[in-house]
Amino acid sequence: MASELSKVRNIGIMAHIDAGKTTVTERILFFCGKTYKIGEVHEGTAVMDFMQEEQERGITITSAATKCPWKGFDINLIDTPGHVDFTAEVERSLRVLDAAVAVFDASEGVQAQSETVWRQGQKYHLPCICFINKMDKIGADFEMSVESIRGKLLARPVPVQIPIGAESNFDGFVDLLSMKAVYFEAEETGASFREDAIPAMLQEKAEQGRHAMIEAAAEFDDALMHAYINDKPITTELIVAGLRKGTLAGKLHPVLVGAALRNIGIRRLLDAVTLYFPSPLERPAAVGYKKGDQHHPVDVVCDPNKPFVGLAFKIAGDKHGDLYFIRVYQGTLKTGIRVLNVNRDRRENVTRIFQMHANSRQILDAAYAGDIVAAVGLKDTLTGDTLCDTHFPTLLESITFPETVISMSIEPRSAADRMKLSEALLLLRREDPTFDFKFDAETGQTIISGMGELHLEVLEHKLVRDLGVNVRVGKPRVAYKETISRAAQAEGKFIRQTGGRGQYGHVVIAIEPLFDEDGHYSRKNEFKNAIIAGAIPKEYIPAVEHGITEGLSSGALSGYPVVGAKVTLIDGSFHAVDSSEIAFEQAAILAVREVVEKAGPVFLEPVMRVQAIVPDANYGTVQGGLVAKRGEITDTRLHGTMRVIEAKVPLAEMFGYSGQIRSATGGRGSYSMEPLNYEKVPEQISEKILLGY
Repeated sequence: MASELSKVRNIGIMAHIDAGKTTVTERILFFCGKTYKIGEVHEGTAVMDFMQEEQERGITITSAATKCPWKGFDINLIDTPGHVDFTAEVERSLRVLDAAVAVFDASEGVQAQSETVWRQGQKYHLPCICFINKMDKIGADFEMSVESIRGKLLARPVPVQIPIGAESNFDGFVDLLSMKAVYFEAEETGASFREDAIPAMLQEKAEQGRHAMIEAAAEFDDALMHAYINDKPITTELIVAGLRKGTLAGKLHPVLVGAALRNIGIRRLLDAVTLYFPSPLERPAAVGYKKGDQHHPVDVVCDPNKPFVGLAFKIAGDKHGDLYFIRVYQGTLKTGIRVLNVNRDRRENVTRIFQMHANSRQILDAAYAGDIVAAVGLKDTLTGDTLCDTHFPTLLESITFPETVISMSIEPRSAADRMKLSEALLLLRREDPTFDFKFDAETGQTIISGMGELHLEVLEHKLVRDLGVNVRVGKPRVAYKETISRAAQAEGKFIRQTGGRGQYGHVVIAIEPLFDEDGHYSRKNEFKNAIIAGAIPKEYIPAVEHGITEGLSSGALSGYPVVGAKVTLIDGSFHAVDSSEIAFEQAAILAVREVVEKAGPVFLEPVMRVQAIVPDANYGTVQGGLVAKRGEITDTRLHGTMRVIEAKVPLAEMFGYSGQIRSATGGRGSYSMEPLNYEKVPEQISEKILLGY
């Protein structure tokens, strides 16, 4: 098994929207022999974009997994979305992968969402290869793209290829390892290519590139360094060994070029995956903890003979039963066994295991350490839960997801739909950790929340089309939060006497604003117990904390949850007979409501990082429009005839912006955005929120 594991690569494809991730993936499937006809995103025939919604929109919405063979290696591949609204799909995929290919549009370089997915990859210490795609596109600029990786991502890109030509003259590339020019024939499948001598005009540039590549690789390999400084012959194997060590350490990022739509560069990219990326055996051991003991970490190693430990990283609804996607970190997962869900303390049955290929599947008898598979039969497992051998209760670090920033009301159109709606919403929440819903008692409406307008629109279509629930939706609205602007104190008393045993709870609490490391209001709350001399017995403290959490879930201004508050329990009293957990919980709720009103409650709103790309001639109009939206321009730069504008703008001002920017630029402008932080709402805007505008 160990020898086979050394030939396994678990990789993801990540990029900004429209950089060509799915096109790259489709070519990989074709050249690996997994498909016999290349699917196209623009035609709605891409294998990995199998949802109807994806095919209609031409974008990836849900991450799709497949396994493909390449020159004796098995590549487990996950194609992730590029749109910020589906960032959860990227987050949970990267959490379980061993490496990632970052795809960049050669005419744009690093874009807004490129930075986000790169940060997500770095968070999990994933080795990365950079693939500069679309070298045949107007405006393609290899040097600019490499510099943007170096400057914006603070990475160390090392080109191992340089392009021959660009735009319509892009014919292939120079391989700096073999020092050969690789030309591709202009035919549909791109299957034909030939190696030739390097063109004279590129000879000097190629030699400089090779020298820089060897210099970078030599830092990580003693044998290569020895050969380099002593002017001894340097073999391709020595260079690859140095590049591999640097890549695995996360210090180097080999850069390759191509044009996926014309099938150029994909096979060399696959070769690079096998050369530079780690097998599961070469990744650091995952860190787990014995159940109930967070102080003594346990190494979870990639060994099929040890007790089973795996992570459920995705749940997909299916007419035959939910599919649970699992990364096996240790041991062997077999069909028909019982496993322990450590997070829920529940035993689960694994009735079947599948090897997935997009939305088709192949039945397996077992999955081994290093594998990524799907299973059915589980009932209580959620995204991020650890599954393990019942005799080896080990907890892996879970997956954290961003908070929702937008919400809208949703109502069933008939009584029959009302019955189906709650069940369907629960199913969607199980599948998507960035989706939530709640019932608003005041309006009688169900409020659904997500990551953006597109996210909610896709979920609405899924309810109607896939789950058969006919619904009516309201306009999207921003998910505001409340916080406090000053410290305050209050007390809460809950006393009921009805004859016989009554209820008595009395708490005194203090509240103060809580900030994160960047000086912004924290999006979390803290509770501190400062009771001394037993003014409130220990057994009632958890009830007080629960009451405070409950009280902060709806603020003093307009019912939005309160964040960025540190609440300290400083005093109180109890009754030997009448006190109870319920009484102290209610007393805490009353105290929180009063103290938040005293502490100067203010609204917080989600602020987005916006990147707009517009013709330079329209720069003034677009910039003025963003400033009018309460935006702050943080950077602008000229890229050819286009101007790139970076700004931070409140989400509330960005509804319908796609139409506005098209109108302002004659259809030539585009934009992307991602959540940045929460900031205090100006007073005049707060008044409008309170009035319901």
